[in-house]
Amino acid sequence: MQQLLLKTFIMLVVIALSMHAQAQSLLVEKQRFEMPSFTFFNGKTISNVTVGWESYGELNAAKDNVILITHYFTGNSHAAGKYHPDDPAPGYWDAIIGPGKAIDTDRFFVISVDSLANLGVHDPKVITTGPASINPTTGKPYGLAFPVITMRDLVNVQKALLESLGIQQLYAVAGPSMGSMQAIEWASAYPAWIPRLISVIGAAHADAWTTTFLERWALPIKIDPNWQKGDYYESQPPLAGLTAALMFITQDALTPAYFNQQGETLKHQSLAPDVLNDINAEHVITAWLRKRAEARAQSMDANHLLYLVRACQLFLTGQGQDLATGLARIQAKTLFIPATDDLLLMPYHAREAHQSLVANQSDSQYVELQGDLGHLEGVIGIAKHAETIRQFLQD
Repeated sequence: MQQLLLKTFIMLVVIALSMHAQAQSLLVEKQRFEMPSFTFFNGKTISNVTVGWESYGELNAAKDNVILITHYFTGNSHAAGKYHPDDPAPGYWDAIIGPGKAIDTDRFFVISVDSLANLGVHDPKVITTGPASINPTTGKPYGLAFPVITMRDLVNVQKALLESLGIQQLYAVAGPSMGSMQAIEWASAYPAWIPRLISVIGAAHADAWTTTFLERWALPIKIDPNWQKGDYYESQPPLAGLTAALMFITQDALTPAYFNQQGETLKHQSLAPDVLNDINAEHVITAWLRKRAEARAQSMDANHLLYLVRACQLFLTGQGQDLATGLARIQAKTLFIPATDDLLLMPYHAREAHQSLVANQSDSQYVELQGDLGHLEGVIGIAKHAETIRQFLQD
């Protein structure tokens, strides 16, 4: 009996300590990194490239405790912590980044960087260079004159920032979704830099299905009359098209189970009287989705969305001739964590990359995230595999 009580007490203490660690959020500060010029993967060069970044934990004297977090499509460098104690929510992976957490900031220096053409360009906490930025040659926004970007370009900006801090190798790179693409590209492009790779809800390339799937996000913008082939910065932006694109993105990133649950909450009715009698009326679930998208569109830019869609469509590990060659360059031990019910980057992407690496005699692990959030399990539900990540990062 005493042994049982002791075991129960120890278990409660462990749970309490775990909850305390999860409840704590770091206070972080957005910083700027500037490059006088930058040459893109396609050979084009622009001047005055600036991106934001933030970090958690301390860089050690040897500068060998660095974990880079690469962010998802609609995300930014705010991976963990809060800018102010009163912020309503911390960064998106705060559940696994911090003191005593899976990515332990008592041990690691964790850094994350805003992407080029970041979608949230009008968010005051985002610093990015993209189509909405001023072209110093013309004094006007670049618009579609901005060079097409690839995952290699996002990686190369991150690499330049790391080198400016005196960092020559990472302990690990990890990221969800588009962040996974960047992480995999890091491991293939610069294998000597990357001993460990964590790919969450990701893919090693954009296959034919994924490429056409992503095009659905671009089309509403291109058919909005206000888009004007990207030259809208001195007139009305294509908010209707951007809102429609964000509606697609939100639904694609979730699951039928999630939407049906939300429908129950909103009391969705297929034969609601207003939609039965007025073609201009909309179902409550559709109105809910649209209003969320409209709110998000206020801090985003339509051209930036098009550029990020194209970067994802262009992705091929190693940015070379074929996928097999790109994957063969990876020397890192890898951990793939797809979401079982992901309808956007379905688990077959991660499974095929994992199997290819195993065939190359690489050290690769594969586990899936369960839950009703689909693709978003890799962002919101990542704590389900906190211990898996912790163990993977052990020496």
